[in-house]
Amino acid sequence: MINITTLTFYVLSAVLLSSAVMVVTARNTVYGVLFLILGFFNAAGLFILAHAEFLSMILVIVYVGA
Repeated sequence: MINITTLTFYVLSAVLLSSAVMVVTARNTVYGVLFLILGFFNAAGLFILAHAEFLSMILVIVYVGA
């Protein structure tokens, strides 16, 4: 039986990998930036799962806020 933490990890990882591929393959620059922001939010979610809340907030504030 899979628990909720493992399922959340797999979902966030899959979305992160797919958004990273879309950043590289997007023809429109605006779409590439939007996929990059999505990747940053998913990376922040993975940091939260690893109990690194400070790194998560720094990632969101510095990179996505810019």
